[in-house]
Amino acid sequence: MLIIACASTFIGIPFSLYSNFKIEKKYGFNKMTAGLWIKDFIKSILISGILSGIIFSAFFALVQFFPNCWWLFAWIFFLIFSLFIMFISPYVIEPLFHKFEPVNDEELVQELSSLMSKVGLRIDRVFKMDASKRTGHSNAYFTGIGNVKRIVLFDTLLSEMEKNEIASILAHEAGHWKKRHVFKNLLVFETLSFVVAFCIYRLIGSDFLNNAFSFPPDMLPLQTFLTKIILAGFIMSIVLYPFSPIMSIISRKFEREADLFACQLTGSAHPLISSLLKLHRNNLTNIHPHPLYSAINYSHPPLRERIATLKKIAENSESQK
Repeated sequence: MLIIACASTFIGIPFSLYSNFKIEKKYGFNKMTAGLWIKDFIKSILISGILSGIIFSAFFALVQFFPNCWWLFAWIFFLIFSLFIMFISPYVIEPLFHKFEPVNDEELVQELSSLMSKVGLRIDRVFKMDASKRTGHSNAYFTGIGNVKRIVLFDTLLSEMEKNEIASILAHEAGHWKKRHVFKNLLVFETLSFVVAFCIYRLIGSDFLNNAFSFPPDMLPLQTFLTKIILAGFIMSIVLYPFSPIMSIISRKFEREADLFACQLTGSAHPLISSLLKLHRNNLTNIHPHPLYSAINYSHPPLRERIATLKKIAENSESQK
């Protein structure tokens, strides 16, 4: 399993190099040196190897000790392990790649803390991440579980945005938390994972794989549990593909709700509009994607649609005043 994972990683090297040092560099986004890329790659390989080793070892141990219901215990283990990684990643994994420093702008920190307190969030710290060392893209996000959060701002975002625009972006993220979007996404994902684990278990225990892949007699030794796991996973990846557009639809719905919440929290739609325009302009995103492509693949509504909705919110707010 580790060999397969490593093979997949090394096959992706040329594509990663072309993406970073050809496409991203062409449009002024890539800030990485070859040495930094190699360091990040080595760190990623080591971390992935350690985590994969833990996952695979635990999985096959569960198969050995619980042959009749390993799928259930494996699902429980993956759920707990995923939550554990979500918790420790900001404190253990991310600092291996980026440098985090407290934001020195006390006025901004106070404004963000005050804004988040309105929705019941207590801000532990506000950090600046040295994203410009690797990319010209901008972003901001929350870390932490529960009501206590850390805010992480890309240094590129701090240099491009006004304070009220940064506040509107964080208000949008607060909307995701307040509307429990992360929990809902996790619930949907884990429900699908539960069904997939059970289906793989049933596939492995049946003759479907032998019949579907027509194993010749001389390949009988290859019909091991590991082989069947790989083939069953391949089949389930095809079966689950139609769920991708459904997840995109749900995600776009959540983004609209978060936009509306941000406007209500900040009291105006204009800062969010200007911040979105800057983000899309600076990141050179496609403002007019094909409707079919965006309907299937986009996790966020296209910019034109988001701006039109926000302008309506702004007009309604001004008319009520």
